[in-house]
Amino acid sequence: GPTEGLGKIIQRFPQKDWEDTPFPQGIELFCQPGGWQLSKERKQPTFFVVVLTDIDSERHYCSCLTFYEAEINLQGTKEIEGEEESGLIPPAEVFAPKSLVLVSRLDYPEIFRACLGLIYTVYVDSLNVSLEALIANLCSCLVPASGGSQ
Repeated sequence: GPTEGLGKIIQRFPQKDWEDTPFPQGIELFCQPGGWQLSKERKQPTFFVVVLTDIDSERHYCSCLTFYEAEINLQGTKEIEGEEESGLIPPAEVFAPKSLVLVSRLDYPEIFRACLGLIYTVYVDSLNVSLEALIANLCSCLVPASGGSQ
């Protein structure tokens, strides 16, 4: 069958929009500009930035870190002499893309890349750290004014 699918948002922080910062609708379309495609091999993580402009001409910098993880929930079907036999596709044979996205009105791609790298490391290595707590700490960091001290 086709190996391309549609992306969907699995989890987001914060779960509800902030008053001054609505969540960009359709962001999953920008996370995989080439389409959501399964792969037979695990690909290296990639990072890129997309700049979205809303109706009020406000820019939103979407930093995306995409990685591939083994997909274990795929159902496969085989047709044998007119009958269908259902079975699982071995997890090591199919990898699905997953994207971590950081949306900001500030243009700090290297800082956002480091933040996403930290979240990715905690997620992939299954470290004993709550992703919610980690992201809350990152969201509460004060960003210095442009040209000011670090």
